[in-house]
Amino acid sequence: MASPINEQSIVKYITDLVSIPSPSGYTEEAITYTSQFMKKTGVPYKITNKGALLATLKGNDDSKHRFLTAHVDTLGAMVKEIKSNGRLKLSMIGGFRWNSVEGEYCKIHCADGEIITGTILINQTSVHVYKNAGDAKRDETTIEVRVDARVNSREATEELGISVGDFVSFEPRVEVSETGFIKSRHLDDKASVGILLHLIETIKKENINLPYTTHILISNNEEIGYGGNSNIPAQTVEYLAVDMGAIGEGQATDEYSVSICAKDSSGPYNLKIRQHLVNLAKQHGVDYRVDIYPYYGSDASAAIKAGYDVIHGLIGPGIDASHAFERTHITALKHTADLLFHYVQSEMVK
Repeated sequence: MASPINEQSIVKYITDLVSIPSPSGYTEEAITYTSQFMKKTGVPYKITNKGALLATLKGNDDSKHRFLTAHVDTLGAMVKEIKSNGRLKLSMIGGFRWNSVEGEYCKIHCADGEIITGTILINQTSVHVYKNAGDAKRDETTIEVRVDARVNSREATEELGISVGDFVSFEPRVEVSETGFIKSRHLDDKASVGILLHLIETIKKENINLPYTTHILISNNEEIGYGGNSNIPAQTVEYLAVDMGAIGEGQATDEYSVSICAKDSSGPYNLKIRQHLVNLAKQHGVDYRVDIYPYYGSDASAAIKAGYDVIHGLIGPGIDASHAFERTHITALKHTADLLFHYVQSEMVK
């Protein structure tokens, strides 16, 4: 059977999603986007108390369940301090390096709903003024937001409605190249959210009867270490996180295939489910790489730490420059979606 996966549909979901600001703690609009999708496709779902979305596709066997998750929350920041000159100090949301957001446009989401734009800069940016601008340390004491308003004091910035605790989101700058690359911030993990939405769309369109009831969680707190573990149904046997493959020196993962994780900072993923995924990839001509991510954790590993008695796995499209200026290729999206398409129709690991 030819694959019914449509890469352009995935790309459309991704470009929509990355354009919605959703740093951890500020994800309601992105979750609303996914809930509207579920309504449109006729998939039952609920919004959890933590603000995640849990959708359910009934299967032939309701005694054993599968659980797939991808997260819609992203890196971001909060206003830590309004400086005496009217600029803003930041507190990180998620794990990134300050130099990876230096020079980026941002939005300050005020408590009253107002959005004010700005630029993230080091406080010694001008080379015409600061001799050692290139050598200055980038950290929470030197990085600041230059607000796009005529302000030069704390009081003037406060009058705009900006206050400590306001969320700050980074502009995604999403582009799709003629050569098939998707460049954007927040492909971690909105690329995989887009893949899961298209997977659901495909299952419904093709009238596929799944062998097991399958839950899809769109989690909203992964970047800060806890996802939707309080909402794993008791019947769940297999838990597969759909996140991203980390690319760098010494890594097997590339931008053109699906990455199957053998181990990350939490330890090994379940060997049987990994072997099952590899066998499915070989059987169906899916381009894959098995890899180890040294500084990484997922919703699946968080579930294991929380004590759930599940078999856990992790896959995702290979994404370059994770937690910075991310990029992947349309073929990685397709191979990931193809593997998931065959996985949800396969027999469970024995």
